[in-house]
Amino acid sequence: FSLFHEHWTPKLVGELNGQYVKLAKVQGRFVWHDHESEDELFLVVKGTLHLHFRDRPTVTLQEGELYIVPKGVEHCPEAPEEVHLLLLEPKSTAHTGDVQSELTVTEQEWI
Repeated sequence: FSLFHEHWTPKLVGELNGQYVKLAKVQGRFVWHDHESEDELFLVVKGTLHLHFRDRPTVTLQEGELYIVPKGVEHCPEAPEEVHLLLLEPKSTAHTGDVQSELTVTEQEWI
């Protein structure tokens, strides 16, 4: 995590059976989005992450906890303080699904 400082800009650190392993620093509220065909795994390495959903209660993750957002489920991550995440997603996963915003990253960097 010491190799980058940007928030909401996942960095690629590995590839495993058609999945990307990513690291990200996040803070504040992200955009509402879903991934039509891909599940998304969030593992909190540092901090507290809130995953908001339109169709279910908010899930709060502490350090060492993980949650898998099923494909097609609209979600909005939020971190009141900086959070360090490990993400596991299929290589085809678009950063913000079909939603385009100023936070959308189209080319993810390997570190």
